Amino acid sequence: MAMAGRMRSIIPQFNQLLKSESQIQRSALTRALLCPTTANSEISRNYATSSKKTEAKVKVPVALFGGTGNYASALYIAAVKANCLDKAETELLDFTEASKRSTTFSEFINDPTVRKDTRIKVINDVCAEAKFSEITNNFLALLAENGRLKYVDSISKKFQELTMAHRGEVKAIVTTVIPLPAEEEKELKETLQDLIGEGKKVKLEQKIDPSILGGIVVEFGEKVFDMSIKSRAQQMERFLREPANFDSL
Repeated sequence: MAMAGRMRSIIPQFNQLLKSESQIQRSALTRALLCPTTANSEISRNYATSSKKTEAKVKVPVALFGGTGNYASALYIAAVKANCLDKAETELLDFTEASKRSTTFSEFINDPTVRKDTRIKVINDVCAEAKFSEITNNFLALLAENGRLKYVDSISKKFQELTMAHRGEVKAIVTTVIPLPAEEEKELKETLQDLIGEGKKVKLEQKIDPSILGGIVVEFGEKVFDMSIKSRAQQMERFLREPANFDSL
């Protein structure tokens, strides 16, 4: 009860602080997803005869870089073209979570010694069993073919960035010692919503971290608002370690 009371007292301060703070398309990968295959050379041949019919102008809402960014962007473009963006997002999240829960499967996707044809067969079997869409199946098979299954979690997170941007959502990560009460969560969400204005929607994600000792930490866009007891204690420790300046007295 005391902890909940302290949390309620910190929310108004945080709200006040917040209110004071006033195309690249990955064509080769996209083609691979739109053309089912088990070999990149076959992808090129299949696509050569149909590119004019299937190619459409789709831009990613956020430019991502690096290998994982390329794969996430390619999946986004392919899913938009196939009109199955939400389904692809759900399926990729399901696959990622399932791989985390199964030690055996996690070891399989991270084992570089597994033969390529074995990786592809296992992934196709898993997708068939889960009744995944063709786009998701093709994507996971492509990762298996290129030895990139071990990066599926990172790719999934970047893909979520794209789907959230597509829906006009902005993620805010709230870290507390205990779950934020519903009333305080609603108040915080409204404050963040006022901050970003109309046209976008705040998506709140709560994290529990006893190490912050109390208070609240909010990661919102590129900003971090740290009002945790741990942070305040560290600031006090640094202050106490500094030599006293008696000349200023």
